[in-house]
Amino acid sequence: MRTPFLLAGDHDRKRRMENASDTQSAPGGGRRNFLGLVTAATAAAGAGACLWPFLQSLAPRDSAAAHLPVDVDVSALPPGQQIVVTWQGKPVFITHRTPESLAALQDAALTSRLRDGQSQDQQQPPYAANWHRSIEPRYGVVVGVCTHLGCVPAYRPLPEGQADGRWPGGYACPCHGSKFDLAGRVFRGAPAPYNLPVPPYSMPSPTLIRLGENPAGQVFDFSTIRQL
Repeated sequence: MRTPFLLAGDHDRKRRMENASDTQSAPGGGRRNFLGLVTAATAAAGAGACLWPFLQSLAPRDSAAAHLPVDVDVSALPPGQQIVVTWQGKPVFITHRTPESLAALQDAALTSRLRDGQSQDQQQPPYAANWHRSIEPRYGVVVGVCTHLGCVPAYRPLPEGQADGRWPGGYACPCHGSKFDLAGRVFRGAPAPYNLPVPPYSMPSPTLIRLGENPAGQVFDFSTIRQL
């Protein structure tokens, strides 16, 4: 079935008629108006990020299916791009990092500006406690929940966002201004106290990421991290 298209003016008139109809309706009108306001509110990108803790509370509770590993094929993910997948009700950022961004992650000028540049706090599995915080340097894998108050940081890969031009690319939290590099390491002075968590995962092939399953011979319990 083809979806009909409405011109801007038609859409406005249709919306005014629907609003008028809802206002005149008896018991259900107030609820419809409320739902309309919620829909409008969630349309804003920044609001959507800040609403993550609320939306997370609406997710179904523990089930066997929720704890199964999640396979992600990254063979078609171009360098410099990111995809977001859901694992155990949490957003996971998977990023294909460029050679330039990998070089920046090792730059002493960057690491000196990080709160935990050597990943000493347990916010990642032992097999990801390295300068790139991952199994394969090209692919970053972090849980996209700010360790301050649980908002979802925005992906900001380009060297922009700071007046002095020193932004190396990474993540910026729209709620309270915390910033993280492309390995999920938090910058000094940010409200967030810890790096973004790295979930347990493995790579059965060079382009397949399996979330929720440690590599063979490795043990890591995600519940032991310092803070989500």
